Amino acid sequence: AGFHHSAKVEIDWIQAEEVEGLLASGRLDGLDGMVIPGGFGARGIEGKIAAAAYARENRIPCLGLCLGMQVMTIEFARHVLGLADANSSEFDASTANPVIDLMNDQREVTDKGGTMRLGAYYAVLQPGTKVADAYGETVVSERHRHRYEFNYNYRSRFEEAGFVCSGTSPDKRLVEFIEIKDHPYWVGTQAHPEFKSRPDRPHPLFRELISASLSHREVRLGAGAQKV
Repeated sequence: AGFHHSAKVEIDWIQAEEVEGLLASGRLDGLDGMVIPGGFGARGIEGKIAAAAYARENRIPCLGLCLGMQVMTIEFARHVLGLADANSSEFDASTANPVIDLMNDQREVTDKGGTMRLGAYYAVLQPGTKVADAYGETVVSERHRHRYEFNYNYRSRFEEAGFVCSGTSPDKRLVEFIEIKDHPYWVGTQAHPEFKSRPDRPHPLFRELISASLSHREVRLGAGAQKV
């Protein structure tokens, strides 16, 4: 994606467990873009949520992948919707606000090996959203590996606050892409677009992340900077 924009991308690897301390020290102030990656388990979750909040509040371009999209959802629920205990039922089974919850077809699964939502699935994108504009089409296929999903029972409450469910499964049961209004690029996907990105053919979501990051850098440092 950097090559596509004739830009050098410098990657600063940050441990999620260290984010809250780094925020206090100003360590993240110079970032021009963020990727919150996928994963499993509760380790580092609060740090990822803090990173998502920092990106949203400071208008830093941010792309969340799989679990990354889920922590962005939790962050928005806590700090915009005011649901202080919002969480994923994966991390807190007793939360009163499971904005991320186990998919219905996973509730009776006891054998975890190879039973998750795995492989390529289609999604229908909402025209006029950042995600649809990035892809340039409204039906896309992406690879997945997950058991938990956005809790559809909260969708209307999220959308009333400026949260956009910019892509869903064809049957509209699963939220596949999210973004927020009035932000340069705060985008999440339940999928793993990194599997389809190539040096000479960057994935649209990464391509647009770098584009937004370059714009952020120009504002921060002045026009002409080419290092993200």
